Amino acid sequence: MAYKRQFYPGTTVPAVNRRRYLDPSQNLKKLREVAMDDVVRILGHRQPGEEYKSIHPPLEEANEPDCPIRQLVTPLEGAKKGDRVRYVQFTDSVYFAPISPYQRAWMYLSRYRGIDTGTLSGRQIIEMRERDLEVIAKEFIENETFDPALTGIRGATVHGHACRLDENGLMFDAWQRYEWDAKKGEVVYVKDQVALPLDKRISVGKPDSMENLKKRTTIFRADGVDMRDDKEVTMYGLRIHKLRTLAGFQPFAMKGE
Repeated sequence: MAYKRQFYPGTTVPAVNRRRYLDPSQNLKKLREVAMDDVVRILGHRQPGEEYKSIHPPLEEANEPDCPIRQLVTPLEGAKKGDRVRYVQFTDSVYFAPISPYQRAWMYLSRYRGIDTGTLSGRQIIEMRERDLEVIAKEFIENETFDPALTGIRGATVHGHACRLDENGLMFDAWQRYEWDAKKGEVVYVKDQVALPLDKRISVGKPDSMENLKKRTTIFRADGVDMRDDKEVTMYGLRIHKLRTLAGFQPFAMKGE
């Protein structure tokens, strides 16, 4: 019997969204267009049109010894060229952002290779070869896992995901990397991800309505869809958390478990 990959249990909206985001066979919906040069400006690692910096010669020039792994694995373009490793970091609001940090990690590792990723309370970093990173960053700024108001591109001082939203529905950012353009009804970046001023204003589009965001989110909340409302998720997810919290590495020590 062929193995069928499983992604996440549950029948509620957040559970279904988690499964869809994690499944690499599912194409994520593109909601906006941001020029690649503007993505490069927001990342801040190089100037648009600038050559990629390298940390080793192109693989075809490196004369590395024969290795069976190299015959099995096709290198990414950045590895072929010897690119340095760079990063992008997204911050996701707790107020019904489309996705949350630890689900980003699952999604990245499920859909891509050649990446290193790390999770903190409100943000998720991706590190990979620079030219490959730019492609992925553009994809995730443009698709449904990003909302201009509730997702921030922040390489430093990322806090704000748990603060209340401002009068325009934007997530707090201590460095004010983006602002509300009242005339266009769009979110505009005025600083790059480490808060250095940009030489042009970069629009990332219109925020979605809270009604639609609740349909797109992977976040369980008591004022939205409660995790305890989903029997499958409770059976697997909450039970694991309960046993880990109450019994540590000895779940067998709990009666009835």
